[in-house]
Amino acid sequence: MTNTTRLLLLAATLSLAACGFHLRGSDLKGMQFAFKSLYLKRSGETPFVSDLRRALTSSKVTMTEKPDQAELVLEVVSEQTAKQILSLSGSGRVKEYQLFYRVSLRAYDSQQNDWLQSEEIVLSRILPYDDEQVFAKEQEESLLYKDMRVDAVAQAMRRLSRAKPQL
Repeated sequence: MTNTTRLLLLAATLSLAACGFHLRGSDLKGMQFAFKSLYLKRSGETPFVSDLRRALTSSKVTMTEKPDQAELVLEVVSEQTAKQILSLSGSGRVKEYQLFYRVSLRAYDSQQNDWLQSEEIVLSRILPYDDEQVFAKEQEESLLYKDMRVDAVAQAMRRLSRAKPQL
């Protein structure tokens, strides 16, 4: 590697760092919360719940086993995925689907004071569809749902970082 190449590489790296660029999800680790411990109330162990627990733990929030041990209870009220036809071809075949990922959250403390009143996170993505690539489109659909789940966790973390008791 020549000195010119190294210099250009260094300049590119420094300019990315100077403009505030960071990888998606890396901003979740340094979040500050108004609570130290949290109980995650959910109906089952879903990938969203696992990802959220992992993000909270990496942000130094203590996860408790019982709600009375926690400063805050975060209830995952619902988590849903949906798919609807967005457009059809002239012959009536599906050209595009719109995928939806919806999570409803509520946070409250031991005195039942709301910190987050039934917040709903709704995300959507467009999936171009082709009958000749069914398997590939199924994989793309699952990747889009995973991407929306990651975005939903990030949004939930940002909302929790701003949460305060609403008296």
